[in-house]
Amino acid sequence: MTDTAAKTRGRGRPRSVTSQKAILATAVEILLEQGLTSMSMDDVAKRAGVSKATIYRWWASKELLALDALATEWALPTPSPDLDTGSLRGDLLARIQPWLGQLNQKPYERIIAGLLAQTQTDPEFAKLYRERFVAPRRDETRKLLLRAIHRSEIGADTNLEVTLDLLYGPIYHRLLHRHGPLNDQFATQVIDAVIAAITCGGLATGSPSTSRATTKRPAARGSAPAGQ
Repeated sequence: MTDTAAKTRGRGRPRSVTSQKAILATAVEILLEQGLTSMSMDDVAKRAGVSKATIYRWWASKELLALDALATEWALPTPSPDLDTGSLRGDLLARIQPWLGQLNQKPYERIIAGLLAQTQTDPEFAKLYRERFVAPRRDETRKLLLRAIHRSEIGADTNLEVTLDLLYGPIYHRLLHRHGPLNDQFATQVIDAVIAAITCGGLATGSPSTSRATTKRPAARGSAPAGQ
């Protein structure tokens, strides 16, 4: 959103990009300290050194600002989906482990809890939350699953949506409840469990997933990447 908004403002406005970055970074700081309910646009404007009108030029509400702020923050450590380790297991570990490392650095559950609470009472925001926060992350990981289908690692009839639920569900469960560690070992256990379910046919839909590949289900999952 930041890049798109900057482009629509036209040339000669480098301060717009600088202001947006400052606003997003400040919003994350306040959200981590106070949560969404307590955050105000006045506080963000004061700490970011911009006017409140500047913030409203790009974000109509603090909820939308919080959504973009967290999406921007979480995009930083995520490797490109074009990174190919040679196996689905390696690809998923390369994508998820850096994210879990980031989740352990700050209390991001405060932000997620606030966003989720808002989705329960605001249908319009819930739609934007799914479109602008949930869907992009699932789409990037779906590319890894489709690549695995093309490599004949998993069956073309694998239920990709349920697979994505099983990958992300345990992570958000631990993030919100903090009943167990979010570490590399946990990421490996989740990924191995999901791949085991796929390769034994437990997540088959009965029809090919959206892919040009026609594959046979392998007998065993791929080997672990070097250095794991």
